Amino acid sequence: MAPIIVVAGALIGPDGRIAMHRRPEDKHHGGLWEFPGGKVDPGEQPDHALARELHEELAILVAPDDCVPSGFVSSRQGGPGGGGILLLLYACRRWSGTPDPQEGGALRWTAADMLDTLDLAPLDRELLRFRGFLGG
Repeated sequence: MAPIIVVAGALIGPDGRIAMHRRPEDKHHGGLWEFPGGKVDPGEQPDHALARELHEELAILVAPDDCVPSGFVSSRQGGPGGGGILLLLYACRRWSGTPDPQEGGALRWTAADMLDTLDLAPLDRELLRFRGFLGG
């Protein structure tokens, strides 16, 4: 089975802090913090999937070209069918609108060097090795 591909956006504000999303309690990894994003649909380009997911989850508009690939992690476990997960991280410094969680959960702006103090979802914690690309 092929892994599912998931995209995550590190929204970096003018002050360098990063928007982190707290997953709704009723979802997998409920209550844990993550970089906002979601699954790439079949036939969809990852950067376009990220723009779509950020609009659905946070009601913001992001141009795919404004999101820079910044790292990835993978897991051989998880995902439907047990094919694993490939999580792609993008840094986004420009968007239109004010991020506002649309599907529940919460949003918090955190300095890059403080991300490891959050109770992060497992793969998002692994993404912290790329925080140098995010400004911290």
